[in-house]
Amino acid sequence: MDNGMDNMLDMYLFETNSLLEQLDDLLIEAEKNEELTTDDVNEIFRAMHTIKGSSAMMEFSSLMTIAHRIEDLFFYVRENGIDSLSHDAKSELFNLTFKSTDVLRSEVEKLENDEPLSTNIDSITTEINSFLNKISGVEEATGGEAKESEGSGNAAESLSVDIPGVAESNCPYFLQIFFDEGCGMENLRAFMLVNALKDRGMEFEFYPEDVETNSATSENIIEKGFFVGLNSEEEMKAAITAVEEQGSIQTYEVIHHELKQEESMASAPAVEQPVSAQSAATSDSSAPKASEQSAGKQVPAGQKEGAGSNPQHAAAKQSLISVNLSKLDALNALVGEIVITESMVTSSPELQNLKLDSFLKSTRQLRKLTDDLQDISMSLRMVSISGTFQKMNRIIRDMKKALNKDVRLTIVGEDTEIDKAIVDSIGDPIMHIVRNSMDHGIETTKEERIAAGKNPQGEILLSATHTGSEVVISISDDGQGMDPEKILNKARRNGLLTKPESEYTKKEILSLLMLPGFSTNEEVTEFSGRGVGMDVVKKNVESVGGTISITSEVGQGSTTTLKIPLTMAIVDGMEIRVGHSIFTVPISNIRQSIKIAKENVLYDAKGAEIVKLMDEFYPIIRVHELYNIDTEITQIEDGILIWVETGDQSYCMFVDELLGERQIVVKPLPAYLNSFNIKNFGISGCTILGDGNISIILDVLNLYAAANV
Repeated sequence: MDNGMDNMLDMYLFETNSLLEQLDDLLIEAEKNEELTTDDVNEIFRAMHTIKGSSAMMEFSSLMTIAHRIEDLFFYVRENGIDSLSHDAKSELFNLTFKSTDVLRSEVEKLENDEPLSTNIDSITTEINSFLNKISGVEEATGGEAKESEGSGNAAESLSVDIPGVAESNCPYFLQIFFDEGCGMENLRAFMLVNALKDRGMEFEFYPEDVETNSATSENIIEKGFFVGLNSEEEMKAAITAVEEQGSIQTYEVIHHELKQEESMASAPAVEQPVSAQSAATSDSSAPKASEQSAGKQVPAGQKEGAGSNPQHAAAKQSLISVNLSKLDALNALVGEIVITESMVTSSPELQNLKLDSFLKSTRQLRKLTDDLQDISMSLRMVSISGTFQKMNRIIRDMKKALNKDVRLTIVGEDTEIDKAIVDSIGDPIMHIVRNSMDHGIETTKEERIAAGKNPQGEILLSATHTGSEVVISISDDGQGMDPEKILNKARRNGLLTKPESEYTKKEILSLLMLPGFSTNEEVTEFSGRGVGMDVVKKNVESVGGTISITSEVGQGSTTTLKIPLTMAIVDGMEIRVGHSIFTVPISNIRQSIKIAKENVLYDAKGAEIVKLMDEFYPIIRVHELYNIDTEITQIEDGILIWVETGDQSYCMFVDELLGERQIVVKPLPAYLNSFNIKNFGISGCTILGDGNISIILDVLNLYAAANV
């Protein structure tokens, strides 16, 4: 696929995903209110029409067909009014629409993963058609006959169209087709229709004949239509079926070309009215009132009610544009290089001890500008977490029906912004935690909650807040909580305990939930109990530099807290020295730096060094011993302790000295180093210093694990 097609596909995926997310939000809100408004019906109709048209343009037939069927369904609802449906029919309409959007979303995911689209979508299309037949009062068995009768009563009329070849043709039947107004590239849309007919093995003529190569034919098609000539009534019916499956068709008209004028007047009925493409599948099954309405006017598919009535709205300019994430990555990388180069220039040894007042003034201004540029480039990648949060509404909705639980989702701080790459990475962990809260956090029945003195309706609270350089996301429920005793017993049975049970604190017991293969559910359900869960969540969160912790009170509920860095590209770090080596520790992991006397160092049962801070004991890890670095600073009072914390681990690092705080540009390690597994030894990346040297960025969590192997 060339670059132009790549761009078209990117835009298609972006637009379709956006529409599906909007539909989910609309449907969830409407279902809460137990009513679809006229505006809701129109919005769903327009969204499906857009998906149908763009899918047809990209030749994604499965997506186009499903969207077309839903469009037909909501055309009927729009024409007859939502009040024409019974309460049960409305409920079934919601479920069917949710199911259809899920199928569309799964097809889009296949495109994103470069997988082939489904070739058999009969199940969902049959379900939609059956429901449409049911609400329109047409038996499924007679649906085909109704559609066939549509083509049999076609009008007879001699063609008098000044398009070369049409009037002279010997074809007895013609389809005159008009595309949606303003859809663009009518000649290519006509050519796509030609290919669709050829794929069915049909023999036909079409005019204009040069639609593939002559873009000027678009004007003729807009004004006079696109003509397909057919030799039999059977082929004409097959062609109508193909036309109805195409996107962007506004109307079509069947014309009998062969009869003479006298025969036409004696035996043929009046010319058939042009058939609106979106109503073709429902015209025979609609109520008489709907038929009368559609016969008197043509409804342009997807046209908004009142469109054009507000000139100011029509002239409004788009203030947002979509940008490929790879371009933002390239921009961030370039800004990072500028920051490093600026530091190299201002810190050059050749300029030391020189009186360069004007130069220093210029470098201060340059530093200010590079800082501003850095902030702007970072902000371009920042997106609201609301999209991820709103998706949880759908999870709650589906599980409420599956588990028969009455639960509401409360969202706080959805406008909080975070790096786009991180947002994409934490979507699955948040979804898994919400599923856990719904499945075995909230009590099974209302009676259990009432007996515990709680509101019969359960609540899951999803919140996000900024705290300096990170975002804190918490998922809370007011359910039954977690019993530490049960967790400890399960861990003992699974052989996961590493010390006597009496020595485990409550925090450590809850942390056992995030060990591989651990599950508190005794039964495997659709949503949990498979032993693949919180360990994967923890791994995903830590992969973006975040931490996860769990708190719970029996009978009161549980809270899972994620601490996520705002961005992984540029972070605040503390430079430290060990021997002649320079390391960087993320500021977000540092609690305090202290100097202590030798007599303040204690030893645990294994002889390891520990220190008492704020009435708690913390192990000391000597960095020079861990990495075998030669240094003259070996006495505890000569160096400095950095008290660091990450996740459920907290300890002190012994280093030679602190060199100062600075913003660092995180650089990935060379790929060939991956074979040495150095990430498991506390090294997460590197950064380039102002003098051109490299500083290793320490991973506080893995460093502790490496020191305790």
